[in-house]
Amino acid sequence: MLFDTHTHLNDEAYKDNLEEVIKRAQDKNVNKMIVVGYDLKSSLEAIRIAKQYDFIYAAIGIHPNTKDELNEQTLNKIEELLNESKVVAIGEIGLDYHYDKTYKKLQKEYFQKQIILANKYNKAIIIHSRDAGQETLEVLKNNKQYIDRGIMHCYSYSLELAREFVKLGLKISFAGPLTFLNAKTNKGIVEELSFEDLLIETDCPYLAPHPYRGKQNEPSYLYLVAEEMARLKGVSLEEVAKTTTNNALEVFDIKK
Repeated sequence: MLFDTHTHLNDEAYKDNLEEVIKRAQDKNVNKMIVVGYDLKSSLEAIRIAKQYDFIYAAIGIHPNTKDELNEQTLNKIEELLNESKVVAIGEIGLDYHYDKTYKKLQKEYFQKQIILANKYNKAIIIHSRDAGQETLEVLKNNKQYIDRGIMHCYSYSLELAREFVKLGLKISFAGPLTFLNAKTNKGIVEELSFEDLLIETDCPYLAPHPYRGKQNEPSYLYLVAEEMARLKGVSLEEVAKTTTNNALEVFDIKK
């Protein structure tokens, strides 16, 4: 069984064929998935989808690029939704300085508030971080008393930073870019880190793995990420499936 720890099945890309996409995933042995929100609307949709399938769960939260929703009103609504039984994490949350660095302080404030909220409700955190590696680490270290379980989603930084995140109790998740021929840093990190610290994901509909790079991604392609991880670790695909699934069940506190 494969566990896709980060999907956006709540994206408009799947509005006309969601059932078919989920069926194709199951046909490829992807039997557990997390649908991840990034604003209030997508978080509500993640919950709606999760409620329809026993093997799908939801993460809810305010993405750092969702500037208009980084406020107390939206945060209070997110908190109300944490009582939903299918919600297993707050995410995706974090810092993103790729497009706009003008509201760094606001991003950090609501990153911290959502970390504390996850702790209050005993939920995992799913962290999005882009062009903000050191500052993400700084926020996490300053709030380490609130961090129990979490994921550095679609990891794109160095091995040194990965080890720092692992020290804080986070697992490192890899998506389609792990399969890219030029992904030397990611491949090296997978080789170096303990298997117990690794997860796999698609981040669909984005970042489709080779040989589908540039096309719309979906959970059925997760096996390609798993195959590359198996190659790098020198183990079977079955071992990758077993270990990363167990890691995910632990992070999200889902019973086998």
